[in-house]
Amino acid sequence: MPVRISVPIVAFNEAANLRRTLASVTWVDEIVVLDSGSTDETLDIAREFSARIFVEPWRGYGPGVNSAIDKCTGEWILALDADEVVTPELQAEIEALLAAGPKFDAYWIPRLNLILGCWMRHGGVYPDPKLRLFRRGTARLREDTEPHATPKWDGLTGRLKSHMLHYAYPNLAVYLEHMDRYSSASVPLLLRRGKTSRSLPAFLLNTFLNPLATFIYNYFLRLGFLDGREGFLFHLYHSVYVSWKYAKAWRAAKKQELGTRDQG
Repeated sequence: MPVRISVPIVAFNEAANLRRTLASVTWVDEIVVLDSGSTDETLDIAREFSARIFVEPWRGYGPGVNSAIDKCTGEWILALDADEVVTPELQAEIEALLAAGPKFDAYWIPRLNLILGCWMRHGGVYPDPKLRLFRRGTARLREDTEPHATPKWDGLTGRLKSHMLHYAYPNLAVYLEHMDRYSSASVPLLLRRGKTSRSLPAFLLNTFLNPLATFIYNYFLRLGFLDGREGFLFHLYHSVYVSWKYAKAWRAAKKQELGTRDQG
């Protein structure tokens, strides 16, 4: 008996990406799109591919992805973001794996990222493994995870060879907009973990030294410079993103502290 495969996707105004993604998984048995109030053509595109559509308020990346997974009915889950594409080679590998009887309940898939018009293969950006293929009822995301985290599974896992494509940041404007949004989305998590940079040494560590070390590690030690000018810009601005999220968490903590004092 063939194994049923479900693809859960969370989406919000993803019309620019979603058709490409859904076209790459027309071979699966079920597509579940969990939307959080799109105002573009996202839902129309989902209907074109006969997706099961659910609309829920956005409660964070972890709760959103878990909710989409819970709505799937297939025995196996192939979790995708709205800007990811399954290559024909990956499709063939997944189909052969499930037909032969998988040895593991969850599998890592390598991911090739398009960043600033360049397919990045260095600097820690590739193979960028993500736990995306798993038996339903096993892997899940933590509820307080950062944006675009991968599901977690404590059991034994396997690794696939064929990669998925991630149309991450096609140009600089998109990248900067995403980093601004993701850094803001990370603030509640950092506050819950006490990463508020309240002392001056912690502030300098998190907003300057940590980003600087991130750039040096990825650009030089992990050979990010081999991806040319695009690699330089990406790793430079990624280090700025690291600084942004800690600076925003510090500012949010300061506002909370001032609010508490005013109430007192």
